[in-house]
Amino acid sequence: MMKRYAIITAGGTGTRMGADKPKQLLELDGKPVLRWTMELFQRLVEPVELIVVMNEGIREEWKAYCRVAQFRMRHRLVTGGITRFHSVKNGLQHVEEGALVAVHDAVRPFATVELIEAAYQMAALQGSAIPYVDVVDSLRSRKPDCEGRLLTEPVDRSLFMGIQTPQVFRSTWLKEAYQRPYQTSFTDDASVMEAAGHALSFLPGSRFNIKLTTPEDWQLAQLFIHR
Repeated sequence: MMKRYAIITAGGTGTRMGADKPKQLLELDGKPVLRWTMELFQRLVEPVELIVVMNEGIREEWKAYCRVAQFRMRHRLVTGGITRFHSVKNGLQHVEEGALVAVHDAVRPFATVELIEAAYQMAALQGSAIPYVDVVDSLRSRKPDCEGRLLTEPVDRSLFMGIQTPQVFRSTWLKEAYQRPYQTSFTDDASVMEAAGHALSFLPGSRFNIKLTTPEDWQLAQLFIHR
């Protein structure tokens, strides 16, 4: 059995949520979103070593919450970087070679234990596991013309899929991939791995596994938590 790690990226500022604090620290039914997300990994059968990457500015607020709420779930706090890429790279410094490592958004508290377990198992066999959902809405591409007017045209939605986290990899491969210089095209860990020449393996995700980004997402979260 390969040792399991999970890097929880909790460095966002939450500006699109319009709240007075980062969205990962907002309370959902009495608990911060970050705690909901961390507890997903606690429910797995095999133990997972948790690494939480967050900005320096909110570390003390999180520590204070843990003290007051007596939240004693073991985890390592790591300072985030200027981009998600740099934050994950900082977290990987605390991951052993020859292990499995998941990278998961702190603001995806509704991933299922079944999805996370399936991703670890696929990565153990194939080296990577990327959850996805099919695109169900009609899609159009957009670009302005020379006069600044917006031009659109339909595109084939079957050519696209929505990518989620947790994304799980063999740690040796992911650590090696993160030695590459940063590129703006590195929007997630799958893109970093692909740029390093690794083939990717995909598994079905969940439509409940939403990323809490906007006030509308927060309204959905209130419904999900009591479903």
